[in-house]
Amino acid sequence: EKMCVLEGMEDGFGTATGMAAVFASMMPFLQQGDHILASSALFASSTRIIKDFLPKWGIEHSFFDIKKPETWESQIQPNTKMIFAETPSNPGLVLIDLEYLCTIAKKHNVLVNIDNCFATPYLQQPAKYGVDIITHSATKFIDGQGRVTGGIVLANKELTKEIRQFCRQTGPSMSPFNAWVLSKSLETLHVRM
Repeated sequence: EKMCVLEGMEDGFGTATGMAAVFASMMPFLQQGDHILASSALFASSTRIIKDFLPKWGIEHSFFDIKKPETWESQIQPNTKMIFAETPSNPGLVLIDLEYLCTIAKKHNVLVNIDNCFATPYLQQPAKYGVDIITHSATKFIDGQGRVTGGIVLANKELTKEIRQFCRQTGPSMSPFNAWVLSKSLETLHVRM
């Protein structure tokens, strides 16, 4: 609930790790024959999910060049269901124009999924630009002290219903203790950021 308020989103779900959040933010919305368009600058594990694992389920992918925004729209295909990006990226800290990315996505009825763990909601709220799904590795700045692992997926209630169902069936839920630690960590987020 605290992260929903901070990010300006309706609903959310805590996961055991950041990568569990990334995976849970994709799988309820992608199926065989679909396409995901992703940023060329991503956390290595996110790239591996998209490049190495999604094709095993018949999900196609391509990567857009962050430095060439004029080419982004041309890479959306008829079967593109989601755009996934980080801004700033991890570890390169490359920035994306979220307003422009969301304008393109809405034009093509494509979900926009942004990993906001490096900026945190203290510095950036992707929902203000029309982002549909926000993911976090809470292990990083949300905890900020290296004590626990966790992840968060935020969206509107309709999308989060699908995410929650996926997580309940596949088991990446956050432990109550880790949830408590992360909730307490939010009290110092503004100081640390």
